[in-house]
Amino acid sequence: MKRFSFSLQLLLGLAVGVALGFAAKIWDVAWLSETLKQVGSIFVQLLKLAVPPLVFTAVLVSVANLRNVNGAARLASKTLLWFLITAFVSVSLAIGLGLLINPGQGVTLDTSAAKPADTQGTWLDFVTGILPTNVVTAFTEVNVLQIVFLGVVLGAAAMAVGEKAEPFLNLARSVLELVQKALWWVLRLAPIGTAGLIGKAVSTYGWELLAPLAKFSAGVYIGCFVVLLAVYPTLLAVWGKVSPITFFRNAWPALELAFVSRSSVGTLPLTQRVTVERNGVDRDYASFAVPFGATTKMDGCASVYPALAAIFVAQVFGVQLGVGDYLLIAFVSVVGSAATAGLTGATVMLTLTLSTLGLPLEGVGLLLAIDPILDMIRTATNVAGQLVVPVLVARSEGRLDTAVFNAPPQSLDRAPETRVPEPAAA
Repeated sequence: MKRFSFSLQLLLGLAVGVALGFAAKIWDVAWLSETLKQVGSIFVQLLKLAVPPLVFTAVLVSVANLRNVNGAARLASKTLLWFLITAFVSVSLAIGLGLLINPGQGVTLDTSAAKPADTQGTWLDFVTGILPTNVVTAFTEVNVLQIVFLGVVLGAAAMAVGEKAEPFLNLARSVLELVQKALWWVLRLAPIGTAGLIGKAVSTYGWELLAPLAKFSAGVYIGCFVVLLAVYPTLLAVWGKVSPITFFRNAWPALELAFVSRSSVGTLPLTQRVTVERNGVDRDYASFAVPFGATTKMDGCASVYPALAAIFVAQVFGVQLGVGDYLLIAFVSVVGSAATAGLTGATVMLTLTLSTLGLPLEGVGLLLAIDPILDMIRTATNVAGQLVVPVLVARSEGRLDTAVFNAPPQSLDRAPETRVPEPAAA
């Protein structure tokens, strides 16, 4: 396997997983389907196991070393601004696409069998998603936004305390190095995990479930591809002054893993490595932007999908939407995406959108059957946005190493660099 690049290994894993998945489904091989499920689940669990200590120590150390970083507040403001801009563009395109294709028009489904979503999205989720009620729970539930919050608070406290906090910061730096080393071992298993994840999806769901909702499903994929292949490349070329082709070449391993794992949080370690080692973004800035983006930058799950889904549900239930409703969809997508922090899938964001518009929450139940298939492209779009914004901000602030960005892709087969920022000299 060492003769193949990491990206090629992922592709091989993807191909093997699809073949095994179809074999398990066509010939009804229960043990093979269960094996694929377990392999994929174990891999994702290993990734999630490493995420809390990685995010916490990386953010904590970076905040404590802000005294070495000029313009930290400006970097954060620009990052948030680009998050809002790209979310608005994505949801606007999705609304336009929905009005063009009318995904729910002519669809006849038994709405009486649909049940309201068990998980309700509310605006309070935004606040509760940031502020932990229990420190331990934030880590055990892998609520990345809460972990980032704790890291920022303790990092700022350590910076304020000064010299007395150095023993604690040295411990955090050591833990960060250990986690980075362990993550490399987990990432080496990614081709096997990819085979299990995609194989499980194919063997469990196949593709026939798309038939009754073909127009809506096609709309989600088309909308995400427009964002991936038109919006992001335009921003990179016009504002970032970098090659979109080079960007996607560098980002491919993270996008591929996001597609099969359906988890921005699970892909976070690889996203972090790609951002720094392939796209050339400053390590200190990336340690903020990537974890923050993994919880709040969701153009697929929070912009494209809920916009199209809201139009679909309204048409299925015979509810007429007006200009004000479409503006509400855009507002919820741009401002409310952080309500999904710490939760999987797009159910919370969708219920938040439907409840804001006064649409029946039973509409969520109509879409659950095909959600895993749609979640693949949604998550890939999420992660692409989480990679694009740091490049744009770093480029504008002179924190993008264009030599690294334009160089042949850095091999991800080797162990990650474990250097962490050192404290400022006394």
